[in-house]
Amino acid sequence: MKMLRLHRNLFKQLVSELEKVKVSPFELLAKSGLADVFEQGREQPIFKGPDSLVLLETATELTGDPGLALHLGQAINIDSYGTLGFALMTCANMRESIALLLRYGKIFEAPLWDIHDHDDGILLRLNLTLGTPLQQQLVAELCFSQLSAIGNSLYRGRIEGAEVHFTFPKRFNVTNYQSVLKATVTFGAEYNQLFLPHDILNTPVKNADASDHVVFNMQCEEMLNGLTSADMTTSSVRQLLMESAGEFLNISQVAERLFVSERTLRRRLKSESTNFKAVLEEIRNLLAKRYLSQTNMSVTDIAHMLDYAETVNFRRAFRRWNGQIPSHYRLQHAQ
Repeated sequence: MKMLRLHRNLFKQLVSELEKVKVSPFELLAKSGLADVFEQGREQPIFKGPDSLVLLETATELTGDPGLALHLGQAINIDSYGTLGFALMTCANMRESIALLLRYGKIFEAPLWDIHDHDDGILLRLNLTLGTPLQQQLVAELCFSQLSAIGNSLYRGRIEGAEVHFTFPKRFNVTNYQSVLKATVTFGAEYNQLFLPHDILNTPVKNADASDHVVFNMQCEEMLNGLTSADMTTSSVRQLLMESAGEFLNISQVAERLFVSERTLRRRLKSESTNFKAVLEEIRNLLAKRYLSQTNMSVTDIAHMLDYAETVNFRRAFRRWNGQIPSHYRLQHAQ
């Protein structure tokens, strides 16, 4: 199973909320009917797919907190999204960050958002097809709470004019919803959606950085392309290495994140006609060519980004991969 930082962190935070009322992870899994699915030592539970709906509903029942989903969404930091989170933080404004989230959100296999035009703004509509009505309500609360937390990380202050529309009736005081979501909240709507007026879409991102944005956007694109790969283990390794660009994971760390032994990882990569060193060099070369052709970063800085202690070692590797030195490649391919 492909493991992503966001799913792991969501499960860890769910466990943390349960610990506050002295409920153990085993009790959660047993009550959810998932204890046999996640046998100890075989597979690490994560917050993903249909099982996550059951986990969220059960955790809400065990804690006795009807606002658990809202609190859970607020507790997950934007860095849980890895490369996508960094890309969002470097966007120029809200409009650009929304476009990026819509394009690359599928990397996380989360509920998908659609965008719709409105006379006075845009609507971000949440697509929910799985689960009971209560489970869908909890997921909607979690998703909009997380969207609010991301917005708080990206922009300065409250987003004036934002409205959240829920299809379901409120389960507790509307003030609690509005305090968490930092928006006007209505219930019984036709769709679960967020309305944003046109005049706030140019709100600047507080950490905008055009140069870094190009780099992180390229990494997101490569992660998205990897979703269609037939070689699932190789694709998962590529994604983890892409996420850790700058401080690449070693094979032991990658195996740990995929919840397999290093020996098993080597065997699976071999069955897909590759090995860890080859995948790492593939990612380094891919990023090197993108950095050279689409950024103004110096060769020294690129070498540093790719974890080379000495620039000369990067130059030698690049020549071995491409038959020419980095400066020549840049002259031929710079955009």
